[in-house]
Amino acid sequence: MSSLQFSSVLLDISNQLAQKQLEDMKFLCRDFVGKRALENITSGIQLFQVLTEQGRLGADKTEFLSKLLKDIHRSDLSDKLDNFESGAGVSDGQPDAAERAKLDIATDVIAENLGRTWRKLGRTLGVTDVKLESISRRHTDLEETARELLKEWRKSRGAKARASDLVAALRACKLNLTADKVEDSLPTP
Repeated sequence: MSSLQFSSVLLDISNQLAQKQLEDMKFLCRDFVGKRALENITSGIQLFQVLTEQGRLGADKTEFLSKLLKDIHRSDLSDKLDNFESGAGVSDGQPDAAERAKLDIATDVIAENLGRTWRKLGRTLGVTDVKLESISRRHTDLEETARELLKEWRKSRGAKARASDLVAALRACKLNLTADKVEDSLPTP
């Protein structure tokens, strides 16, 4: 794993940590990180820098951080870190061109029609509450919020993202009219 990829994973993990989770991690590190240093840490990235300086964290040494994440009940983030270390990584790949075109069409239709139910769709798609809150803080326009939600979902799914998954999630949320509009907009095979 390159240094840039590793830093990108750490940044992503940091962005998904709630303040309480960061405080819990700091508490777990209190025996080997000085009290003054802990008081000055306000983000996951700062904690990761201290752990790196102490030799407890590196691109080829992620066990300690993985355990910390599991201890604060963020196994999803621990798995992300473990997957990157094993070389599997979060897929940077994209779906093929035809599927990307379908996803772009579906994104446009959903953004135009979703409205205030964007959080429900996000949860159905498996987007974390932390990520949903982050999207909510960054966007006030409902259409832009929906676009950002779908962008995050596509990024997390990588090459596995499918328009059919979006339609299924819409139907699971009882948003059948929007699901029908998406299906009607997609090219037929």
